[in-house]
Amino acid sequence: MDPLSLIKQPIEQEFSEFTELFSQTLTHGDHLLAEVLSHIRQRGGKRMRPILTLLIAKNYGGVTMATQHAAIGLELLHTASLVHDDVVDESEERRGQASVNATYNNKVAVLTGDFILSTALLNVSYTNNQRIIENLAQLGRTLASGELLQLWNISNKDISEDIYYDVIKQKTAVLFESCAAIGALSAGATDDDVAQAARFGQNLGIMFQIRDDIFDYYDSKEIGKPTGNDMAEGKLTLPVIYALNQNPQYESMMNLARKVKAGTINTDEIAVLVEFTKQHGGIDYAEKRMEDFHREALKYLEESVKDDAIRVSLSAYLDYVIQRKK
Repeated sequence: MDPLSLIKQPIEQEFSEFTELFSQTLTHGDHLLAEVLSHIRQRGGKRMRPILTLLIAKNYGGVTMATQHAAIGLELLHTASLVHDDVVDESEERRGQASVNATYNNKVAVLTGDFILSTALLNVSYTNNQRIIENLAQLGRTLASGELLQLWNISNKDISEDIYYDVIKQKTAVLFESCAAIGALSAGATDDDVAQAARFGQNLGIMFQIRDDIFDYYDSKEIGKPTGNDMAEGKLTLPVIYALNQNPQYESMMNLARKVKAGTINTDEIAVLVEFTKQHGGIDYAEKRMEDFHREALKYLEESVKDDAIRVSLSAYLDYVIQRKK
């Protein structure tokens, strides 16, 4: 059985229902909006975040309609943030497909993102659960503040591992954290259970982002982005941050890092910095940190997941995040 099928096994029926509901939600009758939403639906994705919401809900009693509406709201909020991010980053591609802003223009992309965001809020209101609504609203605020923190960090002279974690907790991990917490809330879990689920989601999300960051040091058509793409965008990620901080004597490399932040680095210089990172333990360190968060996440499975099928599924989910190729 392939990893994704194993992960979805305990929630096959519920995930099928989610997929149908999500497709209906992301459909509209108006001409241009209908066309843009169809363009977004085509890129699909594995829906890892709603899968997490459904699995956590099932762990605490079962998937309800509140769970489904919450999962739809979360995935719509994520989708809206990606549409807006592509405008901010001036990205031309998303998951191997032309971005909305590249296919149409920035105005259409921003307005479509606004429509999807409002639809997310509408769906989460159907849960009639104040805590779920508050969680999703706070998630939107955190994602936006994370983007701004990342922009600020580009101009920040410090090359700090702590700030790196602050950024990825707000930009990536918080989404997994909310998916897990909201899944638990939708099933009527206790406050302690919700907190434990949220912590599991955060650890999972940090692992997810570190794996993404490691990809940037290798050229692969499967991943779909060139080596050093993050550096080209002014971002220093965990592997190079570690390599630089452990080897401050390499002033020439620190100068290249400053050029990354200033947006003045060229392709050849990026290649030098990537190679320096590999040669000075950056990738090994990032892999080790990912394993640390993996061990933390496994504690949740041991202590808080009683059903064998769900434990196997969530364990496979963690393995997939670490072992994925794109």
